[in-house]
Amino acid sequence: RFGTPRPEGGTTWKGLFIRAPEGGEVKAVAEGRVVFADWMRGFGHLIVVDHDDGFLSVYGNNRNLARSNGDAVRAGEVLAAVGNSGGGPETGLSFELRYQGQPIDPARWVGFR
Repeated sequence: RFGTPRPEGGTTWKGLFIRAPEGGEVKAVAEGRVVFADWMRGFGHLIVVDHDDGFLSVYGNNRNLARSNGDAVRAGEVLAAVGNSGGGPETGLSFELRYQGQPIDPARWVGFR
């Protein structure tokens, strides 16, 4: 959960890990534009979507990516397939939200919608 210490120490969780079966669809939470779509150490296959007004959504640990840098996306469109590319022991989605570069609790954000 957001804000809890990571088992390996050092930092806290900046988002949520959502357990899901491999190959499941990872969908955009809102309309935006893909600003990063590539592999990144610690995140695996990663997609970052810019939603304007300072909001970014971050989707990591994917098996593969269905979008590229610069792609426009609508809410609910498929971005990737669930996987285990981030190096952790479980299959699922690593999901973060950022506002003006700072992590915000996705569970609180979803609760206000």
